[in-house]
Amino acid sequence: MATPAVTRFAPSPTGSLHFGHACSALFAWETANRGGGQMILRIEDIDFTRCHAESEAGIYEDLNWLGIAWPTPVRRQSEHRSEYLAAAEGLRRRGLLYPCFCTRKDIQREIEASGHAPHGISETIYPGICRALSDDEREARIAAGIPYALRLNVERALASAPHPLEWIDRHQGLQRARPEQQGDVVIVRKDIGCSYHLAVTLDDALQHVNCVTRGVDLFEATHVQRLLQAVLGLPMPEYYHHPLIQNPATGQRLAKRDQSESLKSLRLKGLTVSDVHRAIEAWLL
Repeated sequence: MATPAVTRFAPSPTGSLHFGHACSALFAWETANRGGGQMILRIEDIDFTRCHAESEAGIYEDLNWLGIAWPTPVRRQSEHRSEYLAAAEGLRRRGLLYPCFCTRKDIQREIEASGHAPHGISETIYPGICRALSDDEREARIAAGIPYALRLNVERALASAPHPLEWIDRHQGLQRARPEQQGDVVIVRKDIGCSYHLAVTLDDALQHVNCVTRGVDLFEATHVQRLLQAVLGLPMPEYYHHPLIQNPATGQRLAKRDQSESLKSLRLKGLTVSDVHRAIEAWLL
């Protein structure tokens, strides 16, 4: 008998949910319920510089309107920073993290000087400026109060991980993890003391999530998170990266940063839960 799916919906309270969020939440909910499992709600508010209490309240309101129930208490990442930092310290002691003192301008200058183009639209590959610094140089910069992030030494991490490093995507099949394509990603940010990659990887394991459902825009993040699972000794969930809901007028994916119309506003204009279900059938399944 198949293990019941434990999925999660993990929004960040940085603004109002939009229609795409509603589809993603229902997709996770229905994936879990189809086999007698459950969907967990997690509030990813680790970036306290951008999160707001009113946005979090709006998430609960929108999900209740969709008819979604979730177990309580809800895990809020901002309440678990010590856990993320403890995991990061373990990686640092194993020599898998190193301090990076670079600013974005430093990184861009290095890339331009080397003649390399940015890796992609979402993030520029870090060119390894601080990777080769000596211990003395690192200690001197830290003592001088220069702000720094902690980056994952992907080459060392891969050397300590089992091979082949793979995962199962329910939509695209067996995948080979290639985290080196993302470069030495930040694991502990300068400003908030953690990063998305570390927090989400630890949370999924702690909450026994065995099927991560999320948009295909996060597919590339799975390469890095699969590596973190391996070096931290965490179980590997299955993944289901679903297509994205698009704005019918522009063809662009719905996103908060593009000021997509809020779910609450659409409800006031007559949007029904049935409309959301029809969108899932048309776009996601």
